[in-house]
Amino acid sequence: MAVQATRPTSEKGVSAPRVNQRQSLSSIMRRPEAGALIATVSIYIFFAVFAGGAFTATKGTATWLNPAAELGIIALPVGLLMIAGELDLSVGSVLAASSMTLAIVSGYWGNPIIVGILIALGLGLVVGFINGLIVTRSKVPSFVVTLATNFALSGLALWLTRALTGSTSVEIAPESWAKTVFGSYVNGDFEVAIFWWIGVIVVVGWILHVSRFGNWIFAVGGDLQSARATGIPTDRVKIGLFMASAFGASLVGIIQTIIYNSAQVANGQAFVFNSIIAVVIGGVLLTGGYGSVVGVMLGTLTFAIVGQGIYYTGWNPDLANLFLGVLLLIAVMMNNTFRRMALSYGPRKKKASTS
Repeated sequence: MAVQATRPTSEKGVSAPRVNQRQSLSSIMRRPEAGALIATVSIYIFFAVFAGGAFTATKGTATWLNPAAELGIIALPVGLLMIAGELDLSVGSVLAASSMTLAIVSGYWGNPIIVGILIALGLGLVVGFINGLIVTRSKVPSFVVTLATNFALSGLALWLTRALTGSTSVEIAPESWAKTVFGSYVNGDFEVAIFWWIGVIVVVGWILHVSRFGNWIFAVGGDLQSARATGIPTDRVKIGLFMASAFGASLVGIIQTIIYNSAQVANGQAFVFNSIIAVVIGGVLLTGGYGSVVGVMLGTLTFAIVGQGIYYTGWNPDLANLFLGVLLLIAVMMNNTFRRMALSYGPRKKKASTS
């Protein structure tokens, strides 16, 4: 008698392929970038429909991709810091101070631009080290420490710039190689900063998702005391991340200075909360221990698309902040919802049989 082949089943008669589909859905929805991907695609389609062809054209794409690149260079290391459970509100002042340092050293004083670039980057690293040292030694929340640094460095930069140059704006004439590396445009529309952003994505992605240091970052943000108990150098991890955050802000300050051939002491403050918003939209939890590089990248794109797309619709540009506020709230709710749904999709445990 022939035996008819049957489809493997799990408990309660559910077919194995269906269980696998549920597990696959659970795996996808558990990813930190799941909500960010939905948001990016939805927002882009929304503005593509309501803003017309100008938004999707080459020049229109450049209007949101260029600011996304600059914001992304800062948002990625800020994202690492937030995964580790900390915040950095000093990036705005670090950007402005580094920008003014380059302009004064190589523009006002006439030193080679490489000297100004190295000093500007060094300034960022020093500020980041100080932030990390104060946070880890004093145990004062990083929100307070970096907010204080933001104000202090802003005031110091303003005072020194006026004392040294008598102005709050300094011009610079970058050397040709510096203009090519930091301030040129591809096809006349796209900033070379986009390639810097791609490089940062690759480096930060390797650090977070491949290297042992990435495991340390997740551990520190997930449970600081347990991470310390297992031998992870938690203080060094945090100090290094604060330095990376400030370094990213310094790099953007250099890029902006060379693109516009000048520096303004008041530049950079918009990056303080914009970077945090982009990271949160990208699926990073404010409580730490959860996030991804792809998610932060998508969150940055979403933020930039909303910020620039509103101008192509012909609507009142004052609505841009309304869109961003609603988007931020929805993103946080989506991230939490996806995590709860992901947990509910896991395979059910079998009940213990009784005899």
